[in-house]
Amino acid sequence: MVELVSDVSALVGRHMKHLVRIPEKLLSVTLMPVAYVVVFGVLFGSAISVPGSDYRSYLMAGIFTQMMLTNVGNTALGVAGDLSNGVVDRFRSLPMSRSSVLIARTLSDLALAVIACVTMAIVGYLMGWRVHEGFLKALGGFGLLLLLGYTMAWLGALIGLLARSAEAVNTIAFMLVMPLTFLSNAFIPLDGLPGWLRWLCEWNPVSAVVAACRELFGNTTTGTGKGAFPVQYPIPVSVVLCALLLAIVVPAAVGAYRRAAAR
Repeated sequence: MVELVSDVSALVGRHMKHLVRIPEKLLSVTLMPVAYVVVFGVLFGSAISVPGSDYRSYLMAGIFTQMMLTNVGNTALGVAGDLSNGVVDRFRSLPMSRSSVLIARTLSDLALAVIACVTMAIVGYLMGWRVHEGFLKALGGFGLLLLLGYTMAWLGALIGLLARSAEAVNTIAFMLVMPLTFLSNAFIPLDGLPGWLRWLCEWNPVSAVVAACRELFGNTTTGTGKGAFPVQYPIPVSVVLCALLLAIVVPAAVGAYRRAAAR
């Protein structure tokens, strides 16, 4: 265990040094979240009304969740890049734990997710977003978001190990993130949708996470998508879904990495 912690710490330090040397990598977790909050808040806010809530407050949980989902692509690209440029071969020659490579990668991407959350929270506050349920519940909301971000990072690691090329990774990440984001309650209330489409959006796991964050932040609405079980009990559903997905993808990713490192 001590050796694993030491290996993970060294590799996390490596990833952080890359950010210092290539600060452009921070653009995706600073400028992009700001653009999402401002553009979606201004454009959609002028056209969409939400019963019982200001649209910009309604929007924030969806934007937070969307940014956590992008960890799939970020981690997958990083892992695929390490495989293609020979870094994994160099790691294989060192006396280090195989799993430490993926743990460090996902923790580093989780640190970037924290930066994204802080950036979006500041911009959202300046645009009028407020937390109404107290500090502890707000902390729980951000904790749930980071749990989702960490889960998506491990899913991205698995995708990167299986796809192995930037083109394939980008395609898979886009096909995964876009439907999950837009077929949910992230940006629009679900009441006006046709029955079958509303049912599909309500059972989308992303809708549960978004609804849970809105509940914890105190940005809940009246009469929006309250029919299905996941949006009736969003907090326990979100935690259980993230835990189940982690239980599946972590062993799968570690196994895929061991096979890739053995080639």
